Amino acid sequence: MRLVLLGPPGAGKGTQSSRLATELRAVHLSSGDILRAERKSQTELGKLAQTFMDAGSLVPDDLILRMMICRISGPEASGGFVLDGFPRTIPQAEGLDERLAMLKRPIDRVVSINADDSVVSRRLTGRWTCPKDSSVFNESYSPPRRAGVCDLCGTALVRRKDDEPQVVSQRLTTYHAETRPLIDYYRGRGVLTSIDGNAEIDDVYARIVAACRGNG
Repeated sequence: MRLVLLGPPGAGKGTQSSRLATELRAVHLSSGDILRAERKSQTELGKLAQTFMDAGSLVPDDLILRMMICRISGPEASGGFVLDGFPRTIPQAEGLDERLAMLKRPIDRVVSINADDSVVSRRLTGRWTCPKDSSVFNESYSPPRRAGVCDLCGTALVRRKDDEPQVVSQRLTTYHAETRPLIDYYRGRGVLTSIDGNAEIDDVYARIVAACRGNG
């Protein structure tokens, strides 16, 4: 299956995508994870993208399209994919549709995980990450056993720059202005299903699976 997950930052796209990829025997392609890997490796793309990511802004369409199309066209995605964080703008969606039409592999389903700004803001600003093994914890939902320390390796946890309160606010503003219009874009193509992302993680997952199986 070729699936796109939409939703504001903090809606749970990453958590759900990982589970869905296993369920659907597809590859999970997270634009955020890929970009952060590029940035950590200090590639040309990573350096260029860093200024946009740190400010909570979207990476320019041409850069993100080039990177994601390369992954989608690769052999790892031949059995299907779950796109997490991409596309984020109408031009990105149009570019993706054009490329997939050439490959004769159109999007099967788009799931929009809808969540209130207050909910996602609390999720993001309370999130802490292990810089060594990338484990993620949350002050409210999944705190570490020892405050500020990774359960797995004992490394001090850090807050990502894009989870700082002022950056989260900017990310939400950007989402409403540039990404939310994708809901109407995909609704017009008859592939959209909307899910309540304020619900518990397992409930959200069950609803997405039902939608993918044609029951939602």
